[in-house]
Amino acid sequence: MQKVLVTGGAGYIGSILVPDLLNKGYEVTVLDLFNRSDFPLAHICENPHLNIIRGDARDPELIHSIIKKFDIIIPLAALVGAPICSTDKLGAISTNYDAIKLLISSMSPHQLIVYPTTNSGYGIGEKGKFCDETTPLSPISLYGKTKVDAEKAVLDSGRGISLRLATVFGISPKMRIDLLVNDFTLRACMDKAVVIFEGDFKRNYIHVRDVSKVFNHAILNAENFIGEAYNVGLSSANLTKLELCQKIKEQIPNFVFLESPIGEDPDKRDYMVSNHKIEATGFVADWTIEKGISELIKGYKMLNVKRYTNV
Repeated sequence: MQKVLVTGGAGYIGSILVPDLLNKGYEVTVLDLFNRSDFPLAHICENPHLNIIRGDARDPELIHSIIKKFDIIIPLAALVGAPICSTDKLGAISTNYDAIKLLISSMSPHQLIVYPTTNSGYGIGEKGKFCDETTPLSPISLYGKTKVDAEKAVLDSGRGISLRLATVFGISPKMRIDLLVNDFTLRACMDKAVVIFEGDFKRNYIHVRDVSKVFNHAILNAENFIGEAYNVGLSSANLTKLELCQKIKEQIPNFVFLESPIGEDPDKRDYMVSNHKIEATGFVADWTIEKGISELIKGYKMLNVKRYTNV
């Protein structure tokens, strides 16, 4: 039984990934601050192969004391997104970059690190061209810069794989509603309307359960994947914001979306992404944008999200 350490394992991706890893026969240890009031791993505490450590992934003494026990390290602990990183710059650098360097310096040669970065590193792509793994990285936010720097450290270590995730969407026990598909679908469900800034900006998308799936795919193919970066997104979903809203409207017909003639989006990311490299290894995503929107509509009927609406 291979032993996996997942830092930040009680977060949006981790609360999907950790149960999947347990179901696939791994022994999983979650290292997390558990500093919120929710309880996203409650449903798997009965599993004897789940271990919990309450602590900080930036703590050298803690990391040095536990790291050698594991075959695989998946560092999910991060400040995710441009807004939170610009608000807490020290936290962004120490969590997104310094903590990764700490892990790498503490690892043994036989250990594998599978690192989730972001295709935000592409910044503003060239119009009409797809960004692939050979495209120069040009992050435009502190978030993107810390993740790009951490990816380089992982790949330079000779023991790592980098997964450049598209914008993630979908329901998770530790929900995030600030992600674009999740956010727009929530607005459609609750407010029935949204005003869009710079609606022609493109993004690529991937469902949170397909993110979990690609981690397992990378682990199983580690011998061939080590030292490589892979874009992970839906090839069918290089969508503008306006195109995304139209897909939501197909399931919520009374949803109204308007593009503002003035104002701008502080997030300037705009790119199309090629996922051919990961698809050529046999990875196939299970979740379409349409299926994910349907899931979100159902989930939002259960979530207490009134505080995020105008009423």
